[in-house]
Parts: sequence; structure tokens; C-alpha cells
Amino acid sequence: MSSVPIARTTPPAELSDRHRLRAILAGSAGNLIEWYDYFVYAFTALYFSASFFPKSDPLVQIMATSAIFAVGFLIRPIGGWYFGWYADHHGRQAAMVSSVLMMGVGSLLIAILPTYAQIGVAAPVLLLLGRMIQGFSTGGQYGTAATYLSEIAGKSRRGFWSSFQYFTLIGGQLLATAVIIALQRLLPAAAMSAYGWRIAFFLGALGAFTILLFRHHMHETAGTRAPNAGSLRELRKHLPACISVIGLTAAGSLCFYTFTTYMQKYLVLTAGMSKESATSVLMAVLVVFMLVQPFVGALSDRIGRRNSLIIFGGLATVCTMPLLKALATVQSNTEAFLLVLAGLLITSFYTSVSGLFKAELFPIHVRALGVGLAYGVGNAIFGGTAESIALALKGAGHESYFYWYVTGVCALSLVTAVLMRDTRIDNPLDHVAA
Repeated sequence: MSSVPIARTTPPAELSDRHRLRAILAGSAGNLIEWYDYFVYAFTALYFSASFFPKSDPLVQIMATSAIFAVGFLIRPIGGWYFGWYADHHGRQAAMVSSVLMMGVGSLLIAILPTYAQIGVAAPVLLLLGRMIQGFSTGGQYGTAATYLSEIAGKSRRGFWSSFQYFTLIGGQLLATAVIIALQRLLPAAAMSAYGWRIAFFLGALGAFTILLFRHHMHETAGTRAPNAGSLRELRKHLPACISVIGLTAAGSLCFYTFTTYMQKYLVLTAGMSKESATSVLMAVLVVFMLVQPFVGALSDRIGRRNSLIIFGGLATVCTMPLLKALATVQSNTEAFLLVLAGLLITSFYTSVSGLFKAELFPIHVRALGVGLAYGVGNAIFGGTAESIALALKGAGHESYFYWYVTGVCALSLVTAVLMRDTRIDNPLDHVAA
């Protein structure tokens, strides 16, 4: 590992348990706000798609809004690169706060957008711009939050504390779902399509600006660094780590978005459930999924991150096909709940250690860049396109091909997990540059 001079504001080892907890909660709060804003788009697409693509049939409308959702993913690597460089140069706190504020700007733009009937083709163009801002922001937030939580967590319970990144990520998704359910119950369907979805985006923009209240509790884990910190040239020295992150992110993100954001549409369009039933099922599943993250993260402190990822890859390869087939013909909300939960419990062996295993593969001077950029690439190619690929195959009459696609990607991630190095032997997080 290269020796790079750094200035540490507050060495994690010197933090008391109380200050460590406050720092983790502050960092996690920004993560929750960020992901609420991001998932609101996915959960309200069923309502606002006709406002921006009025001349299409319902399936094509959803495909169009899903394609814009995917564009938000494609710009994530750029956000991961920029905020990764910024965090490695200027510290994690400033990068996290800036990315959340940018997310608020994107949400506010979408909330006030005129419809296609009002400004024509400019409406979907501006919708795309809003998603690009959100995608850029999310690309930055993931890498900096993963790096910060991994560094602040301390050595003995890294898996447990770092799992709060996905705990709050799911919490943001759950909060978005709860807001949609509340709006569904307070407003008639016509009102939801007319303006109800805008309320959800306004709430997200408001929440994003509250991050300024938490920033004083974020103890900086890394200060200003040498000129080669956060550089792509320096990151090239860690290409095997980048490949491992991309390979494992591919399956982890694909499974996560298949059983969460796309699952709402899958249960409606394929299984024939109502929008309200599908949303309620997903909310119940997400509660359990969120709560298991710290437990599976703590398990990784005992068995190692590599073994957790091998368990994920193996079970996902074997179980994805039968789970998706069974979900296509569910007869009750309970049956749907159990099947979706099974898919996400398998995915939890990836999500609970998602940010941590990535941070453990890179030295401190390119850690935020390595995590954010490599994750952004894998997530953009496989996670962001999950809905679009699934809906395109469904529209072509080959929906089952999507099951095989997910299974194949999971098999590749299993191979990646088996080949990756075991960070229990030599962990870059244990090295502090002089």
C-alpha cells in the first residue's frame, strides 16, 4: 500500500462509544434522506408517467419512465468519480453534505415540473435533467457514506456498524413507500395522478436541506491529502479491487432492484395485483429486510465479508429462478410477502456488507474514489437497467428470459466472491497512513 501523508481530524480509535454512535447516526441520516428522494421516483412512476408520456399505452409509459430511471444510474459513475475525488482530497463530511443538498435540488425540480400538456416535449427533457442531478448526487453519496461509516466504525464491529448504510438506504426506500401509502389513502386515484406524486418530491427536497442540522455531529475521518489522493492514475494500481467491486455489485444491485423497485411493477403487471396491494406487500417486506441488516452485518464480523458474499452468490444463483416464477402466479398478499422476503433475505448477505467490503479493498488515499466509481459502474450497468430489461423482455413476450439473466449474473458474482482476497488476513482499513 502506498504511503500517503494525511491529516486526521478525529482518529476513529479515539472516539468514545457515544460520539461514535452520534457520528454514525449523523452520517446515516444523510443516507436515509438521499435514498428517500431517489426511490420516490420509482414508486410514483405509476402515477406521473401519463403526465410526461401521454400518447403511449400504460406499459410503454412505464417503460419510458423506467428508461429515465436507468439514466439516473448511468450518470452515477460520474458522481462517484467527482465526489470520490472530493472526499479523498477534502474529507468525507463535506462530500456527503454536498451530495445530499444536490439531491434536494433534483427532487425540487421534479416536484415543480410542468406536464407534457403544458410545455410539450420539454417536460420529459426536464424530467430527465432532474434524474441526472439525482443520479450524480447518489453516485457521490454511496461511495462517501460507505467510506465514512467503514472508517468511523472501529475494528471489532465494522460489519455491524457499517450495515447501517443499507439499513438507512432501505429506510429511505421504506419511508418513500410509507409516504406513497399515506397519499394513496388520503387522496383519490385521480388526485394522485394529478398532483399527489408532487407532494412526495416536495417532502424529499425539504428533507434534503435538513442535512445541514446534522453536519456538526460528523467527525471527519480524513483530512487534506497529497496531490495523488483520489486520482484515477493512482486508482489504476488497484484494478483487481475495482474488478471485484464491479463483479459483486452487478449481482447485488440487480437482485436488490429486482426484488424492490421492479417488484412493485412485476406484481401489478405480471401477477395481476392491485397497485395498493403491491405497495403494501413491499412495505411489509422492507421493514423486515431493513431490520435484519445489522444482524447479518454482525455475522460478517464472525465469518468474514468474503464468506458472506459467497453465501449470497450461491443462494442467489440457485433460488432466483424459482422465486420469480412463483411470484408470477401468487394468489395472496401473504404468499407474495414470503416469496419477496426470501429473495431479499438472500440479498441481505450482500447488502449488509455492501459498503464495507468495498472500503476494505482500497487504501485510504483512493478509498472514496475506488468505492464510488467501481460501485457506480457496476450499479449503472446492472442495477439501473434491471427494470428496463425486464419490461422490454416482457413487452417482447419473453419475460422468463429475465429470470435467466439474473441467475447468470449471480453465478458470475459467486465466482468473483470465491476469487476475491480475504480481508481478514490484510485489511487496508487497519492501516493508517502517517
